[in-house]
Amino acid sequence: MNKPDIELNEKIHFIGIGGIGMSGLAQVMKTMGFKVQGSDLVNSKNVERCKRIGIKVFRTHNKKNIQDCTIVVKSSAVKDSNPEIKAAKEKKLNILKRAEMLAHVVSLKTNIVITGSHGKTTTTSLISKILSTAKLDPTIINGGVINSFNSNAKLGKGDWAILEADESDGSFVHVPSTYSIITNIDREHMDFYDSMDQLKNSFIQFIEKVPSFGKSFVCIDDKINHSLIKRLKSNNFYTYGTNPKSNFFIKKINQNIKYTEFDLSTNVPNKKKLLIKNIKIPLLGIHNVRNAVAATAVALTIGISVKDIKKGLLNFKGVERRFSKIFRYNNIDFYDDYAHHPTEIKMVLDGVNKVYPNFEKVCIFQPHRISRLKDLKKEFSFAFRNADTVILCPIFTAGEKIKLGFKYSSFAKEIIKNSKVKLFLVNDLKQLAIFLKRNMYGKKIVIGMGAGSISSWIKTLPKLMK
Repeated sequence: MNKPDIELNEKIHFIGIGGIGMSGLAQVMKTMGFKVQGSDLVNSKNVERCKRIGIKVFRTHNKKNIQDCTIVVKSSAVKDSNPEIKAAKEKKLNILKRAEMLAHVVSLKTNIVITGSHGKTTTTSLISKILSTAKLDPTIINGGVINSFNSNAKLGKGDWAILEADESDGSFVHVPSTYSIITNIDREHMDFYDSMDQLKNSFIQFIEKVPSFGKSFVCIDDKINHSLIKRLKSNNFYTYGTNPKSNFFIKKINQNIKYTEFDLSTNVPNKKKLLIKNIKIPLLGIHNVRNAVAATAVALTIGISVKDIKKGLLNFKGVERRFSKIFRYNNIDFYDDYAHHPTEIKMVLDGVNKVYPNFEKVCIFQPHRISRLKDLKKEFSFAFRNADTVILCPIFTAGEKIKLGFKYSSFAKEIIKNSKVKLFLVNDLKQLAIFLKRNMYGKKIVIGMGAGSISSWIKTLPKLMK
């Protein structure tokens, strides 16, 4: 990758600045002293966070927006047909993907880079909390809002940077990592990758870029991860998970409404073995235990004390849209979650089922992207087995103009058949509110799931259900 020299006098334009990763990077660069602006078609909390620190945001995509810019940064969702991209090419400006610009920004930091199909945002947030507790004041660029900071990004004064790397467009391999975490690898973003082999090879490339003085941390509970480590050219990695052969072995998991508690046994070559008991995290599910162990493993490796690790995890205040309680109606709690992939849906429902076994689980699900639903239709149909009722909302297309290729009602029938649930189709937010107002009583828990507009729907419901 050829890197242009980036000086503070450059004017940098972010196309799609409202994306969670793009907005975080833009905020950090603005705080560093760069001249930053951006464009997005939708106003959002991310856009508002940018505006609050003085970043100009255009509500259109227009070639005039970049007339005095020198560098353009684009999100993975931006197509070549975008008028700002076309204008940038005509002007022969440097056009960088987010990951490429991120590489420039953190080139002088010691980087902890987290990637994987699921769990990377929570893992990034947990590590951020631990390092902040240890007073290392890291720079943080995350894929979700960390409740402790009320932001997805922070410019720290310390030598460390904690970065979430998005694998969706393959550019994550360019992010320089001293330490890296691979949470898991799943069939995802197949609109970009030609095959699963190509996806796996990208992760191998990412792992093998870690320098000899660093380390990769790989969850071997994940089948694909487990298979990949056999293909690595070096042994410059540690493993973690519930597998007893892991370097960081999870033991004795107990879950309740407030906390998940577990023990951790370490078996690292040339290091003293440890048994750390009674680690508590205010999160549900075995998947979050794995995320916490990934954070702990890195923290132990770089010399953070067990005391600070435990304190950081215990005081973790969560991530926005990760099983976030939004409101209570008729003694029923309503939650919002980013789960938009079958694996994520299963993990969330598994955790909820263990802690709330006697509650009826109601899922309000909004599929995200036509391409994802087409590719994983069968997997989605089996994902709701730990739910009792599914309320299926219209697809959030994210601008895709491809055809679904099957009747949406047939997809609904497959969910009923394979997940053994009651299912109701709703056409819009108003219809959803009416249905909930009529049917929400008794011992229930309601979870909104998806990566589109479902979060704003859940937050609007209290007004409509009065």
